[in-house]
Amino acid sequence: QLDQNQQMYLSDTLKTFEERYMTFVKEEMKKISRFLSPDHIGGIERSEEEEDSRDAREATVKIALHILKGMKEPNLVEQLVKVERAFSHQKKLKQSLKSKSEQVFEGIAKHGNPSLLNKIYTELYITEGGTGTPNIDHEVRQIEASYKGSVAEETQIYLDDIFKPLPGQDRRIRTVLTKGIAGIGKTVSVQKFILDWADGRSNQDVHFMFPLPFRELNQMMNELYSMENLLCCFFKDLLDLEISVLEDYKVVFVFDGLDECRLPLNFKNNKRCSDITKPAPLDILLTNLIQGNLLPSALLWITSRPAAASRLPPTCIDQVTEVRGFNDPEKEEYFYKRISDQSMAGRIIQHVKSSRSLHIMCHIPVFCWITATVLERLLSEAKSRQVPKSLTEMYTHFLIFQTVQRHDKYAEGNAMDPCLTKENILFLGKLAFQQLRKGNLIFYENDLRECGMEVKDASVYSGVCTQIFREDLYQSNVYCFVHLSFQEYLSALFVYLSWLSSKGQYQESDAAFEGLCWNSTLFDLHKSAVDLALRSQHGRLDLFLQFLLGLSLESNQNLLRDLLTQEVSAEESHQETSNYIKQKLGENLRPDQSINLFHCLHELNDHSLVQEIQGYLSSRNLSPENLSPAHWSALVFVLLTSDEGMEVFDLRKYVRSDEGFRRLKSVARASRTVILSDCGLTKTTCRSLAGVLASNSCATRVLDLGYNDLQDKGVKQLCYGLRNPQCQLETLKLQFCGIRREGCSSLVSAIRSNPSHLRELDLSFNYTGNDALTVLFALLPDCRIETLRISSCNMTKEGCAFLESAISSKPCHLRKLDLSNNSIGDYGAGVFSSLLSSEHCKIEHLWLEKCNITWKSCKILEGASTSMSWSLKELDLSDNDLQDSGVKSLAYDLKSCRLQKLRLSNCCFTQRGFSALASALRMNPSCLKELDVCKNFPGSAGMVDLLSALQQPTCALHTLLVEHCGLGSEICTSLATVLTRNSSLRELSLSSNEIGDMGVKTLFTGLQTGLSSLETLRLANCSLTESSCDILASVLSSNSTSLLELDLSRNNLGPYGPTVLCSVSTINLTL
Repeated sequence: QLDQNQQMYLSDTLKTFEERYMTFVKEEMKKISRFLSPDHIGGIERSEEEEDSRDAREATVKIALHILKGMKEPNLVEQLVKVERAFSHQKKLKQSLKSKSEQVFEGIAKHGNPSLLNKIYTELYITEGGTGTPNIDHEVRQIEASYKGSVAEETQIYLDDIFKPLPGQDRRIRTVLTKGIAGIGKTVSVQKFILDWADGRSNQDVHFMFPLPFRELNQMMNELYSMENLLCCFFKDLLDLEISVLEDYKVVFVFDGLDECRLPLNFKNNKRCSDITKPAPLDILLTNLIQGNLLPSALLWITSRPAAASRLPPTCIDQVTEVRGFNDPEKEEYFYKRISDQSMAGRIIQHVKSSRSLHIMCHIPVFCWITATVLERLLSEAKSRQVPKSLTEMYTHFLIFQTVQRHDKYAEGNAMDPCLTKENILFLGKLAFQQLRKGNLIFYENDLRECGMEVKDASVYSGVCTQIFREDLYQSNVYCFVHLSFQEYLSALFVYLSWLSSKGQYQESDAAFEGLCWNSTLFDLHKSAVDLALRSQHGRLDLFLQFLLGLSLESNQNLLRDLLTQEVSAEESHQETSNYIKQKLGENLRPDQSINLFHCLHELNDHSLVQEIQGYLSSRNLSPENLSPAHWSALVFVLLTSDEGMEVFDLRKYVRSDEGFRRLKSVARASRTVILSDCGLTKTTCRSLAGVLASNSCATRVLDLGYNDLQDKGVKQLCYGLRNPQCQLETLKLQFCGIRREGCSSLVSAIRSNPSHLRELDLSFNYTGNDALTVLFALLPDCRIETLRISSCNMTKEGCAFLESAISSKPCHLRKLDLSNNSIGDYGAGVFSSLLSSEHCKIEHLWLEKCNITWKSCKILEGASTSMSWSLKELDLSDNDLQDSGVKSLAYDLKSCRLQKLRLSNCCFTQRGFSALASALRMNPSCLKELDVCKNFPGSAGMVDLLSALQQPTCALHTLLVEHCGLGSEICTSLATVLTRNSSLRELSLSSNEIGDMGVKTLFTGLQTGLSSLETLRLANCSLTESSCDILASVLSSNSTSLLELDLSRNNLGPYGPTVLCSVSTINLTL
C-alpha cells in the first residue's frame, strides 16, 4: 500500500497531467475551429515544435472528425479533411524544395562540389527599381552607373519583404518584377527566398510556393497543358491534390529568368483563359496567369535582365525592384566568407580596391567568385607573380587555372589531362561568339548544332569545363557560360586565335564573322572590331572589344603561350589602334560608346588623353580653345569615372555655354544634382536637356537653371522632357529666366502630365503674372509640389484669393510657400488667416517679405489657437509697414500659437511692439525658436523688456537677431544677464549697433561665467577698437565659453588686434 506522500505525489501528477492534457486539446480544438471558420484565410502552417508532436495532432484531428460526423456536419468534415490534405501536400512540397535549394553550386555546375547556401549566402542590395522599362546600355555600363549612383534616397527592399507595399503605397502587390544584370544574384536570391520558406524561416503566411524557371518552361513550349497538369509535371507530390483548392490559399509563383524565355508571351492576342483545368498552349497559360485571369489571388515574382523587362505590360506589374548586387561592405563580407584565410581575404580586398575596374565589377557576385579564385591562388604563390589589374588579365588568369586544375571529383590523386585544350576552347569560343552576336546567354541543343558541336560533346565539355561552360543543374539539355562577361572573353579569345591560325581554319565567309577583317594585319583586325562594336546594338560587343584588344598585349600573350601558334610583335599595331580609337573619339559618338573606347585605351595601356585633360583640370586652364573633340570625350570619361562620383555636376566649373553643356550632358545625366545657373544658356540647351530628362538612365533629381535667359521658348522645349513619364525630377529652379505667361502655362501643362515627382519649383523673379499663376495654383492639389517659390512674379491680391480657393478645396502637399516681393497688399494677406486654418492646408513655412502689407492685415495667426489642423511653423513678414499696431496684433495671437520662427525685420515698430512680443514670450515661452527684429526701433526700454522675457528658464528661443536697432552699450548688462540665465540661446546677432568696447566687456563677462550656451555671436560694425581685443583675447584663451563662431568684421581693431586674437583663438573668427 502506498504511503500518504506517494499518494499525494500521484494525485498532484495526475492533476497536472489532466490540466496539460485539457490545455493541449483545447488549443488544438481552437486551431481546428479557426480552420473551419468561414472567414478564415490561412492556417495550415505548422511550427517545427508542432512537427515533433505530429501523432498527437493527428489524433486530435481524428477526434474532431469523429465528433463532427456524429453531429452530422458533412460540410465541416469535408473542409477539415481538405485542410489536413493541404497541410500534408505543403509538407511534402517544402521538403522537396528544401532538398533542391539548400545547396548552391557557386559558379560550378552539378559536377562540382556544392556549398550550403545558408553558410555562404551574402545579403544582396535590392532597391525599388523604377518603371520596368528597358535600359539599353551594356550591362557592365549599368553596373558602373549603379556604382556611381547615390543610395541616400533609394528605398532598400529586403528579400523577405518583396511583396510588401513600400511606404506611401496602399495597393495590393500581386506581381513583382525584379531586374538585374547577368550574374548579379537574381537566381541565388530566388533560391534563398524559396529555402527560407521551405525551412520555416520567413513568409510562413504563404501556403504554397511554386518555382517555375523560364529555362525549364522553354522545354515544354510545344505542348498543351492545363495549369493543373503543368504544376503536376513540375511537382510530382501534387498529383493527388485538387488544384482548385489553391484558390483558397496564399500561393506564390516564382518565374526566374524572363530574359531566357523563348515563348512569345503574346499578351495582346492570346485568348483569355480562367479555367485551371482547361488545356491550352503554355504561352496562353503564362500570359493569363500574369494578367490575373488565372488564379487572380496568387502572387507572382518574376526576375529578368533589364533588356527583357519590357516584355511584360506595365499594367501587369505592381512593383519593380532591382538587384544591385554587392555594395562595398557586402563585397568584403563575401571575400571573408569565401576565403578561410582571413589575412589572404584582406589582401584580396585591398587589391580589388586599388583597381577601379575590378572594384566596380565586384558588384557582380560571379565576378567576386572569379576574383577570389584567381587572386587566392596568385597571392599564395611566389610574391614575384604579377597580379592582374585589368579585366583581360583577370579573365586570362581564370582561364589558365581551368586548363591546369585537376577535377575535384577525382580527389584520390590520379593524374588527369588538362581540363581544357586548344580544341575545346575553339569550339566553346565559336559557340560563345555566334550566340553573342545573336544576344543569347542560354543555349539549347539546336544552338550547339549550329556551330558544329555534337550534343554528346556538350556533356563532355560541361563535365570537364565546369567553371566555364555548364549544363543546367536540373535540365541536362540547357547550357550557359558562367557569366555573360566570360562568354564575351571567350568570343574575343576565339577571334584572336582564329586570326593567328596560319591556315585560317574559320573563314571570313562564316556569317558569324561578318564585319571583321581577316587575312590582314592585327591593326586591321582591331580597326574592324572597333567599327563592328560601334555599330552593334546596345553595346553588345563592348566588352568583347576590350578583351580582343587586351589579348594582344605581351602580358596576356605570355600567359597564353601554350595556346598561341606564333608570337606576334604588336607594339606598332597597338599605337595604330590607339590613334584610330582617338580619331573615333573625335566623332559624334554616344556617351556610352566613348566611355567604352576609353576602357579600350586602358586595356592597351594608353592613358595619354586622360592625363592631358587631368592636367587642364588641375591647372584650371580649361577653355573651349584648348579642347579638341577627343579632349571633350576625355573630360566626360574623367568626370564619369571619378572616384568621387558625380553627386553634383556644376557646369560653372568647366565651360559656361550651350556648347559646354552639349559636350558634357552625359555627365549631367549621371548626376543627381545638376547646377547650370548663370551659364549663359539659351533655348538650344533646353532642347538637349529635355532629352536628358526623358531618358530612362537619367539620375538627375535636382536641376538649377536660374539666371539664364531661357524665355518662354526655352521653357517650352524643356517641358518636352518634364512631361515624359521617365522624368523623375524633384527640384526645378528657374529664377531670373525671363519667363512670362506662356512659359508658365507650358510648365503647368507638363507638371499636369507627369505630376508624381516634382517636389520643389522656383519661378522667382519672372514676369508670370496672375493669370498664369492661378492655373498653377489650381494644379497644386493634384501634384506633389511641396515647395513653391514665386517671389517677384507680379502676383496681386486676386492671385491670393485664387490660391486660398485652390488649397482649401481639397488636400494639398504644399509645405513651403514664398510670395515675397509681390504687391498682394492687405487684401491679399487677409486670406491667410482662413487658409492656414483650413483642414486641407499643410503649409509650414510662409514668406511674405516686402508684400505691401500694413497693420490692417496682421490677423494671419488668429486661427492658430482654434484650428486643429494648424501647421504653420515659420512666418516672414519683413519689410512690411506693420508698425506697433500690427506687431501687437501678431503678438496677441502668438501667445497661443505653435509658431517656431518669426521674422519681422524692418517693420517700423517701436518700444510698444517690442513690449508686446515680450508679453507673448512670457505667456508662451516654449514654442518660438527664432526671432528676427532687425532694423526696428526698440529703444533701451523696449529691448530690456524683451530681454527680461528671455531670462525665463523655460524660454526656448535659440536665435535672436537685433541688428541695426540703435542699441548702445547700456543694453549689454541685460544681455549678459540673459546669457547667464538662458540655456537655450545659441545664436545672437548685434551687428550695426553702437555697442563699443565697454559694451563688449560687459557682454563677455556674462559669457565668461561658463553658464552660457551661446555658440554664434555677431558683432560686425559695432564700433569696437583695439582695446576690445585684450578683453576678447583673455576670454577666448581661457576656453571658458561655448562659442564656436565670432564675427568682428567692419570694426577698427587696429594693426595688432586681429593678430592677437588669431593667436589665442581656436574658434571660427571673422575679422
